[in-house]
Amino acid sequence: MDVKELREQDVTQLNETLMTLLKEHFELRMQHRSQQLNDATKLGKTKRSIAQIKTIINEKQS
Repeated sequence: MDVKELREQDVTQLNETLMTLLKEHFELRMQHRSQQLNDATKLGKTKRSIAQIKTIINEKQS
């Protein structure tokens, strides 16, 4: 998801997206630990997206 699109969303939508990404990241971590994950770069991408969303939420709340 593009940062520009994320900044247009309100805080409740961002929180919903954040929860979805956190669940996805957990599932990817479990797949990685059980050696079922083919593309390990997905872990880094979801982690980065989570950080971006958290930053935008903090900016909007301030």
